[in-house]
Amino acid sequence: MIGSILKQIGIFALYILVQVLILNNILFFGYINPYLYVLFLITLPSNISRTSLLLIGFAMGLIIDIFSGTPGYNAFASVLVTYAAPLLQKMFGPREDHDIMIIPSFKSYRIGMFIQYALVLVIIHHFSFFIIEYGSLSHIGSILLKTGLSSLFTMLLIIVVETFKSKR
Repeated sequence: MIGSILKQIGIFALYILVQVLILNNILFFGYINPYLYVLFLITLPSNISRTSLLLIGFAMGLIIDIFSGTPGYNAFASVLVTYAAPLLQKMFGPREDHDIMIIPSFKSYRIGMFIQYALVLVIIHHFSFFIIEYGSLSHIGSILLKTGLSSLFTMLLIIVVETFKSKR
C-alpha cells in the first residue's frame, strides 16, 4: 500500500517535471503545445474517491500553473478532467463491476476504447484551457485550431507512452 502511494507520487512528480522542463518549451507553429501531464490524470485508478480525484487534479494543475506562469488555467482544466473522468470511464471502460479498481490503459480498456476515452478528456482539457487563455469565445477559430492541433500532438505522445507501458 505505502509502496503504491510512493510510486504514484513519483509518477506525479515525473509528469510535472517533464511538462515544466521539456514540454512547456515546445511550441510548434505557434499553435501546438503538448500537455502530456493530462495522461497522469486520466489514468488514475477508478476506485479513488471523487474528492481525492478533484484534489489531485487541482494540485497537479496548480503546480504546473506556478511553473508555467498561467494563473489557474491548468488547475481549472485539470479539475474539469478529473471531474469528467469517472463518467467517461463508465462509457468507455470495461463493462465489468465498477466497484473494482481499474487503471485506464491500453491493457484494461483495449487500445481503441482507451484512445477514445483519452481523446475526449484531452479535448476537454485543451478546450477549457484555451478558452481561459483567450478570455472569451470571440477568438473561437484560434481556440478550436489550438485545441485540435494540441490535442492531436498530445494524443500522439499519449499513444507512445501507453505503447511503451503496455510492452512492460
